[in-house]
Amino acid sequence: MKQILILALFASLSIARAADSDEGFVSITDGKTFNGWKIAEESTKSWRIEDGAFVAQGPRSHLYYVGDEKPFKDFELKVDVMTQPGSNGGIYFHTRFQESGWPKQGFECQVNVTQGDWIKTGSLYGLVNMALTPAKDNKWWTQHIIVKGNRVTVKIDGQTVLEYNEPGGAQQGKDFARKLDQGTFALQAHDPKSVVRYKNIRVKRL
Repeated sequence: MKQILILALFASLSIARAADSDEGFVSITDGKTFNGWKIAEESTKSWRIEDGAFVAQGPRSHLYYVGDEKPFKDFELKVDVMTQPGSNGGIYFHTRFQESGWPKQGFECQVNVTQGDWIKTGSLYGLVNMALTPAKDNKWWTQHIIVKGNRVTVKIDGQTVLEYNEPGGAQQGKDFARKLDQGTFALQAHDPKSVVRYKNIRVKRL
C-alpha cells in the first residue's frame, strides 16, 4: 500500500510559514538568457524571458535544463512561480529531454491554481493529486521539491503540502515512467490560454 501523507491544512491562511534557507543552493538560470536550457522543438515560440523570468505562453512545449551533464538524483529544487488566472503548467524532475510530447520520464509537480483541471499546484500529477493549494494567481510563490531516497516532499512558501513515500517494488510504467530514478528538470508551457512565469530556479544536491 502506498504510504502517502497529504497535509492540506489550508483553511487558515494566517498560519505562519517558516522561510526555508537558500544556503547551499546553486542558481541554474541567469534571468537573461536560455543558457543551460533547451526548448523542445515542438513549439519554441511558447517561451520568452521577461523581467528575469521564463514566461510560458503558447502551445504545448517544454523547457529542459541541460546545463549539467551529471543527472540529479537526490536534491532540493526551488522555483519561484506565478500564474495568471486560468493557467496550467508544471515542473518536472527525474526527466529527460524530448523533442516533443508530454515528458515520458520522471514526475510532474503540478502548477495550477484556477485552471479547469481539478489537480492543483503541488500535486505529483497522476500519482498524488490534490484539489486544494495555498498558491494564488497573480502572486509569486516558491515551489520547493525535495527528493531523497524513496521520499518526495513538496512545499509551497515553506508549507509542506505533500509527502510521498514510494513503495517497494514500484515499476516503470509502459508509457510513462513514474518511478524515482534520476534525470534533469523541465518546465511546462501547457496551452495558449495559460501564462506561467518561472524564475529564481535554484538547486542543491543531497
